[in-house]
Amino acid sequence: MEEYIQPFIDVTTSVFKDFLQVDLKPERIYFVEKDDFHDWDISGVIGLTGEAIGAVAVSMKTETALQLTGLLTGETYTKVDDEVTDAVGEIINIIAGNVKKYLEEMFKLVISLPTIIRGKDHTVVWPSDKTRVVCIPFSIFSGETVCLSVAISKLDK
Repeated sequence: MEEYIQPFIDVTTSVFKDFLQVDLKPERIYFVEKDDFHDWDISGVIGLTGEAIGAVAVSMKTETALQLTGLLTGETYTKVDDEVTDAVGEIINIIAGNVKKYLEEMFKLVISLPTIIRGKDHTVVWPSDKTRVVCIPFSIFSGETVCLSVAISKLDK
C-alpha cells in the first residue's frame, strides 16, 4: 500500500509548493469508513482506470478553496463560483496527472476529467467495497486541512 500512497504525498506537496507557493504538512494517514463524518464543502474527484482502478479526491472547506483560488488567480473570492470550482478541478487534475507518471512503472493508468462535488458536509461515495480508501490529510494555512483521498487497486491479470 505504501508504494502506492507515497507518490500521492510527494506529488501533492510538490504541486501546492510549485503552483500555489503553499507548504503542506502531511499528517497521520487513516482509512476512510463509509460512515465517517467529514466537514468538507468542496471536493474534486478524478477516476483512474487501466491496469488498476480507483479514484483520487481532494477535499476542503470553502475558506480554503477561496484562498487557494485567490493564490492561483491573484483575485479575492468571497463565495464559491465557477472560478473556484475550476481551481479545485485544476488542482486535482495536476495531482492525478503527475501521480500517473510516478505509478506508470507499476501499471498503466488513464485518468478521467475532474468532477466537482459541492455542499456542506458532503460525502464522497466510493464505487467498491473491495478497495480501501485512504485519507492523507495535509495541514495548510492556519489550522485548515486539505484531505487527499485515494482508492486504488491493481487489476488481476
